[in-house]
Amino acid sequence: MRRKHVIIMVIAWIVEIVLTYWIATMFSVRFIEVMFFTGVAFTLGIFYFSSSGGAMSRLFASQVSAQTGIIHERERFQVRLGPTFLASLLFFLIGLVFFILLVMGIIPPQNM
Repeated sequence: MRRKHVIIMVIAWIVEIVLTYWIATMFSVRFIEVMFFTGVAFTLGIFYFSSSGGAMSRLFASQVSAQTGIIHERERFQVRLGPTFLASLLFFLIGLVFFILLVMGIIPPQNM
C-alpha cells in the first residue's frame, strides 16, 4: 500500500473517531456503543458517493429523457473502493465486534 493511501486512511479514521466521540458525548453514551452505528453510516455514505451508474443515475437519466426527448447512454455501475472506504469498513468491523460483545454481555454495562 502506498504511503499516500496510508495517510488518507489515518485521516479518515481520525475524522470518524472525532465524529463518533462527539456523537457519544452528545447522547451521553460510551464511544463503543455508538461506534457500530456511525461505522455503518460512514461506510454506506462513502460507498454511495464513490459509486457511479447506480439507481439514482438511472432515475435522473430517465427524468432528463422524459423532459427533453433525448435518450442518454446508460452508465454502467462502478464502485471505486479507495483508502477512505477501506478505513471506514475497518472502523465498521471493529465497531461490529464491540457491538456483539456489548449485546452478549461480555463488556459490562456502564455504571452511572
